[in-house]
Amino acid sequence: MDEQRGRASTGAPPGRTPGGWQGAPWWRFPEGAPRRPPWLTTLALVAFIQVGTGFAAHGQPEREPVDAFARVLLLAASGALLLRHRHPVAVAYATAGTTVVYLGAGYPYGPVLLAVAVGVFAAVVAGHRHAAWGAVGVWWAGQILVTQVLYRWLPPGGDGARAWGEELVVAVWVVATMAVSELARTRREQGARERAERALAARRRADEERLRIARELHDVLAHSISVINVQAGVGLALLDSDPEQARTALTTIKAASKEALGEVRQVLDTLRPPASRDPGGGTPLDPGAAPRAPAPGLARLPELVEQAGAAGLAVTVATEGRRAPLPPGTDLAAFRIVQEALTNVVRHSGSRRARVLVRYAPGAVTLRVDDDGPATGADAGGSGNGLAGMRERAAALRGTIEAGPRPDGGFRVTAVLPTAGAAPRDRHDDE
Repeated sequence: MDEQRGRASTGAPPGRTPGGWQGAPWWRFPEGAPRRPPWLTTLALVAFIQVGTGFAAHGQPEREPVDAFARVLLLAASGALLLRHRHPVAVAYATAGTTVVYLGAGYPYGPVLLAVAVGVFAAVVAGHRHAAWGAVGVWWAGQILVTQVLYRWLPPGGDGARAWGEELVVAVWVVATMAVSELARTRREQGARERAERALAARRRADEERLRIARELHDVLAHSISVINVQAGVGLALLDSDPEQARTALTTIKAASKEALGEVRQVLDTLRPPASRDPGGGTPLDPGAAPRAPAPGLARLPELVEQAGAAGLAVTVATEGRRAPLPPGTDLAAFRIVQEALTNVVRHSGSRRARVLVRYAPGAVTLRVDDDGPATGADAGGSGNGLAGMRERAAALRGTIEAGPRPDGGFRVTAVLPTAGAAPRDRHDDE
């Protein structure tokens, strides 16, 4: 059911992903996944071994003719491969033992050795390396015993010991079979590691995106609700004595709540599923899927100052250095840091004045927010998610931030954000 939902969400047919055909190579078995018996490949191997052995018998007239017993042994060796995925160890030993009996009966060499190779290959790829090597050892020891010792008493009559040069060919075949099997096993394990790393990276990206959205929502809501809270108090206090001033406070509340809703909607639009866009990848079918306004930046500082003024906080802004456009991520982070710092002044400081300094320098922009205190709560400047969010924003851009009381009283927040040659930090850098 989960697999069907996954296919429906990507719009891809079974077995296919949006990027192409999905599916591991035939030798790569998914970990823990139930595997159906390989009927097609087993039938093909059975047919090939049965027919190929008949042709091999014509080239080896000195060997015993292929009779019914030989056919049964060939069928047992190749038919056992049907269970090679579920019982790889048993199949490896069964094919090895059956083949030794087949050769001991004097039947011709040929495709029967393919059954041993496939059985051992399946065991190695499934992770049973020692069992596979053991099965190969049993087969090799058995065939040497047959060809070098027991040939006097075994058919065909008049047979002699096989030359050691031929045994060397058999040894090369065994080594080649095990080398291919080990290579396949290595590729499988490497593929499993890569899939696990991709899954971990995807989870990490999802966690970082959730953190980014939570940080954006916190900054938007904390600032707007602080303004609304102050203005609501003003409106209640002046409702009877100064209705006009109360009306102004309510107007400010309306404007602040409208702006907060707009910014929250813009943040949440990033969570809209891709299905809301047209199949051609063009403009969204739903007008709500498009951002309603550009991302905030330092160009909106006057609006921020106005909102702070509506909350009873007088803010002065000074700029030093040559003003230059900032990268979008840096511009947004700078705005949010100033916004959060002013919000903390409104919420936690007894001062009704704050100073903002924006200093442009080659390769960096410095932000400094001061208030004269004293604190009205536990900490001037705030605590908890606000300062943590500012530090995370700065760290994501490889910047720095300092926040704490000033020696002469009050509170200061100083952030330095790189503007040139600074890419956002990947969590891998810290690992």
